[in-house]
Amino acid sequence: MEGHAAGLGPSVVLRTGDMLVDLAALKGLFLEARPDFIFHLAAQALVPAAWSDPWSTLENNIRGQLNVLLAALHQSTLPSVLVIGSSEEYGVVPADQLPIRETYPLRPNNPYAVSKVAQDMLGYQYFASHRLPVVRVRPFNHIGPRQSPAFVASAFAKQIAEVEAGLREPKVLVGNLDARRDLSDVRDMVRGYYLALAQGEPGEAYNLGAERSYPMRELLEGLIALSKVKPTVEFDSRRLRPSDMPDVVADCSKMRSRTGWRAEIPLERSLQDILDYWRKRVREQPAS
Repeated sequence: MEGHAAGLGPSVVLRTGDMLVDLAALKGLFLEARPDFIFHLAAQALVPAAWSDPWSTLENNIRGQLNVLLAALHQSTLPSVLVIGSSEEYGVVPADQLPIRETYPLRPNNPYAVSKVAQDMLGYQYFASHRLPVVRVRPFNHIGPRQSPAFVASAFAKQIAEVEAGLREPKVLVGNLDARRDLSDVRDMVRGYYLALAQGEPGEAYNLGAERSYPMRELLEGLIALSKVKPTVEFDSRRLRPSDMPDVVADCSKMRSRTGWRAEIPLERSLQDILDYWRKRVREQPAS
């Protein structure tokens, strides 16, 4: 099954398939497309979902990564492969060890993080064993329009947009507002992915982040300041994680030295664009 991507022109072709079970089809697709670059972002990305069903996350992320690497090796000219890890791989990092460098030990403390360590190490193993040109990145938290409401910024923005539209009572449900996260815009992150694969050193790992942290409270207050309403804030224990990190900050000096990349889009623009996206989505909801 295939089709052209709406709004992206006839040169972009979408194919659907199950990369977990149909390695032969994946190899065939790679042989047909003969890619120079492979950006592998197909993964289960939600930490709460990983806690509720660890095996599905491990199977999906590890087996999917393995099949991409096997299919890449099947080509006569080896493509460069970008393996997407996560800042979650580092686990809980003491305040005196911030910002986090790539040399910090990997100490995953949730099932999702374990799956990302496995993806990361598989990428390195195929570089070391087969000389497959793999570049690994460890992105820190990123936000932007179209992000699922399972993630915090979109969760806040969606609720606020629904309050503005009169579709919910004027309150926002929140989890731990004191947690701090290194937040960059997804558009900066995608630019970083390309530069990492185009200019990065095969076999190496690179952090990608804003290199500063924001409390979740600041995200919420920023979105409310952009809103036409002033909802109340209500704590919801269901939004807490079994294991959480108080603060996360990236050191991206290795990436910057190699490619010149840094996060550039200010948080205020990200929040405005996320809220505007959810306002549009809420307006488009069919009337009940």
